[in-house]
Amino acid sequence: MKKASSTKDTLRSEYKRSDFPGGLVRGKYAARVAAASNIAVLDPEVATAFPNSAAVNEALHAILQVAKRAAVHP
Repeated sequence: MKKASSTKDTLRSEYKRSDFPGGLVRGKYAARVAAASNIAVLDPEVATAFPNSAAVNEALHAILQVAKRAAVHP
């Protein structure tokens, strides 16, 4: 059973917001995490053709080899 999530943005009475300057910024590091992410989302029809990361990597390596040969021998 999941715990009920609380969306209240309140501090306990013994704390003051002034004690935490800039510390209550929501999503402060979200852009940095997104920029460092290497996740690629596949379209559903592509995902059915390549069911796992090994299949995707194999296909991409083959495309790279063909592209390198085409660049060397125009």
